[in-house]
Amino acid sequence: MNSTTSRPSARRRTIAAAVAAFAAGPALLTAPAAHATGGEGRASAVVLRTDLDVALLNKAVHVPLTATLNEVQAPASARRTALTVTLDGVEQGRPVSVLMADVATAQATADGRRGEGRTELARAKVHVPGLPLLSLIELEKVTARALCEAGGQPVAEANVQGRVTVLGKRVTLTAGGPTKVEVPGVGEVTLTLSDTRTTSRTAAATALALTVSVNPLKANVADVTGTITLAEATCESPKAPAAAAAPAAPTAPAAAKPADVRPQTAGEPPEANLAETGGSSLTPYLAGGSLALLAGGAGALALTRRARAARARG
Repeated sequence: MNSTTSRPSARRRTIAAAVAAFAAGPALLTAPAAHATGGEGRASAVVLRTDLDVALLNKAVHVPLTATLNEVQAPASARRTALTVTLDGVEQGRPVSVLMADVATAQATADGRRGEGRTELARAKVHVPGLPLLSLIELEKVTARALCEAGGQPVAEANVQGRVTVLGKRVTLTAGGPTKVEVPGVGEVTLTLSDTRTTSRTAAATALALTVSVNPLKANVADVTGTITLAEATCESPKAPAAAAAPAAPTAPAAAKPADVRPQTAGEPPEANLAETGGSSLTPYLAGGSLALLAGGAGALALTRRARAARARG
């Protein structure tokens, strides 16, 4: 194939490539951007938590009384239901029933949209070592709930319903501050009612928190001190999705490369495309100047030859 037919084919390929690049630009603008997904929410719930120290009569031995009843945590869904918890080895080897209740449930759920913890305790009695016949506290119903949804304000709720009896004494709880109950010869209990806390992504609710200090002087127990938590729930909202990535800029059309400059053959019309020939708008003027110089040079040569002929004749 000769060169005069191959060059137009090259130009057509260049134009086709430029058209394809231009057509690809809008497709880049409409392509969906990838979104970063947030993590799952979190939640927990617990019916009862004790952190007590039991000192025996000689006070040379301290027995920790640490127990957790119906504690659940999520991601994933979890639910626990138990009615009693029993500890061994404190009252001379006999079991101690710390909690007895008709209802003691804890539930925690979490996924990519929310985290929620719920706890309910109903018709319950709490005992500590050294007081086998006297309940530390009796209550009708307490609940706690913590809800954290993605993009929303976390919610914490805690309620104490019905009568509350501490060390055999009927008490009235107030939200204005702790309630202290003292029983001579037995000890004292301080109760904090319905404590709730929230931040931008977390929530926590506790129906009742007890600070215990009793000295029963029975069953070889001298002192019982520490804390008890009843009905607790927490949550953490899922992380918000990352901002959508900015759409990619459209690809600029590929610039056509100028064809190679080739010599003009006899009888071939001059190329009109200046970009292909390498010409510019100054080309006509430069060509005219070249012709003028050529004409001037020819005239000067003719005059020189006539002068030489005249001298030869003379």
